[in-house]
Amino acid sequence: MLMVFLSVAALIAAAVLAKRSLFSRPLYDRILKGSLVIFALIGFLSRSFVIVDGNEIGALKRIYLGDNLPSGRIIALDGQKGPQAEILGPGFHLKLFVRVLYDVEYFPVQEIPEGQYGLILTTDGRSIDEGDYLANPWTDGEEDKMLDATYFLENGGQKGPQFNVLKPGKYRINPYLFRLKKLPATDVPTGHVAVIRSNVKTSIGECPNPSITVGTADNTVALPLVPKGCVGVWELPIPPGRYYLNEKAFVTTIIPTRLQTWVYKGGYTARRINLTVSDEGKITQQEISEKIAVPPNAADKAINVRVEGWTVPVDMRIVVAVNPAHAAKVVASVGGLVQVEDNIITPAIRDILRTIGGQPGRKVLDFIEKRAEIVAAVEKAIVPEGLKAGVTIQEVRMGEPAIPPELLVATLREQLAIQLQATYKKEQDAQRERIKVERERATADQQATLVAAEIQKKAAEFTKEQLRLLGEGEKLKLLEIAKGQEAQALVLGKRAALQLAALEKILEAAKQNDKIVKVPMVQVIGSEAGTFEGAAAILGSSNIIRSLEGLDKSTDKE
Repeated sequence: MLMVFLSVAALIAAAVLAKRSLFSRPLYDRILKGSLVIFALIGFLSRSFVIVDGNEIGALKRIYLGDNLPSGRIIALDGQKGPQAEILGPGFHLKLFVRVLYDVEYFPVQEIPEGQYGLILTTDGRSIDEGDYLANPWTDGEEDKMLDATYFLENGGQKGPQFNVLKPGKYRINPYLFRLKKLPATDVPTGHVAVIRSNVKTSIGECPNPSITVGTADNTVALPLVPKGCVGVWELPIPPGRYYLNEKAFVTTIIPTRLQTWVYKGGYTARRINLTVSDEGKITQQEISEKIAVPPNAADKAINVRVEGWTVPVDMRIVVAVNPAHAAKVVASVGGLVQVEDNIITPAIRDILRTIGGQPGRKVLDFIEKRAEIVAAVEKAIVPEGLKAGVTIQEVRMGEPAIPPELLVATLREQLAIQLQATYKKEQDAQRERIKVERERATADQQATLVAAEIQKKAAEFTKEQLRLLGEGEKLKLLEIAKGQEAQALVLGKRAALQLAALEKILEAAKQNDKIVKVPMVQVIGSEAGTFEGAAAILGSSNIIRSLEGLDKSTDKE
């Protein structure tokens, strides 16, 4: 708007000069003088105001008509030359000869984003007290006033790093006095606490210096812990949340209170022997080597234990936890969980496991067969070591030890032989069952033949029994005949009985074959009674007669 006014005045003056013939001389002089006065007034006003944008501040440096700054001072107060404590906010500012006496600079408004805080460094003020390296804190009522450079300098503000910090937001601060450094806020996540080591005293009263004792009765360490607001490690940690803590005043150590697992694994070459069985049942073995790397999240490599002259890498796992009430002890005694792990637990568990492995009578295979016993011994020895640093060891677990395969191959071969023996026995049982099934199947297929053979067998047995009975009957018959013949011989005499028997046989034979019987036309006259001449004449066979005669002779001899 001012520029428009100046433009209109310039046009009027030009028109007056150009058309001076239109006015009388006195009137023209008055108009010219008035224009000059207007021009002078406009020039004066143009050098006496400043317009500051809404997102800026106006910083002033006085150049003329002022007192010199005292020695050691950087920021000028009212009436002094140099960078002024006063700053100009947004809007129109009317200040006499401001653009003549001062050099005006524009700076953006300082903004602290969410999740950060502003660390303040001042360039002027009184010196920091002896022994301190931070300015004294401003109280809650004065914290906002301290950002006013004039108030800061007139009320004992100290130059250098300030204790108070700026939280997220926008600030109009004097850039000549205040330097701002943006830093991330302290975020304490869930499942963690923050232990604070303070470098400054913020409490009003006296700060006692108590100490706590950690460790066992034989090995105690005194650790200084102080109340909140005192210099030292605060005995009470702060819970999860976001905090705007000055990093120069407070050193924050985040301690997890959840269970932590420290793994000791890898870093060795694992060897194993594979056994194979051929179709003939022959066992062969082959050695295979594999490098086991240390996992990225492992605490350290596996623990090498010397047992019976063998080096046995053993994987271990330790589960630890920190009670929030003991978090300050951890920081005060060691510094943090990483230091506890590296400086206390790792050396301790290596020494404990090696001591257990080197005990008299300890065997390599004990790490497999007596695993629970070894783990219990390690846990009993390592728990007190953790308590010395304020860490609670929840459990100790031992992984699979890398037993030298030479110690296992004999057992493996024995187990394989036993399994093969059991397999062969099962195969034999299966063959027997198969043969039984095949026999039953063949029996079923030959069922008709078997039935016929069974019938024939039973028929033969029946015939055998029949013949036996017939033989026994014939035997009895002959015995009875013999008895009858014996009785007949006693009555008739042996000769007559023999001849009678022979005659019966002859008649029987003649009955079977009639050709042996001849009937000649002869007359038979017996000479004596009781002889067979008549029969002989009827038969007419010289052979028969000779046979009878031979029989008579043999009978006579008897």
